Amino acid sequence: MKILKTAKKSIDWLLLVSSLTLLTIMVIAIIYQVFARQVLHDTPAWATPLANLLFVWVSFLGIAYGFKERLHIGVGLIVNIFPEKIQDIIDYATKILIIGFGLLMMYYGWLFTTLMGGSGISGLGVPSSFLYAAVPVSGFFVTFYGVELLFKKGLHQTMDEVSEE
Repeated sequence: MKILKTAKKSIDWLLLVSSLTLLTIMVIAIIYQVFARQVLHDTPAWATPLANLLFVWVSFLGIAYGFKERLHIGVGLIVNIFPEKIQDIIDYATKILIIGFGLLMMYYGWLFTTLMGGSGISGLGVPSSFLYAAVPVSGFFVTFYGVELLFKKGLHQTMDEVSEE
């Protein structure tokens, strides 16, 4: 069990550090782009494609982080009408759908990433697969956190959980 907790903490750390690093690089690239345009009167060709690439990565990693922290919006109005046993079944089925969604992201994201390996991102000189690799990577994290959700009650944070933090 200790090995699993260590592995989970490592994966959590990897997601957080990579997201924050990519976000920081994106902000620096945008600031440099604005500075170069306004002060140097010369916009670098690589700044906009790099910011777009990093924005896609940060967005997709944010999807996975939302599942980790149970932050995604959920409408419980209809589900709350049912008895608690039915609510638990719906909750479990939803978690299975999340895992399935993550697996689909990994599979089809990988297919599309390999398909796009032959084209390039103009201004950066890297294959387009760098952009599309965000989908299967995010799919891995979504699947991982979906499996973790199976062992937690509820799919979203409650007001009590938020107030304790």
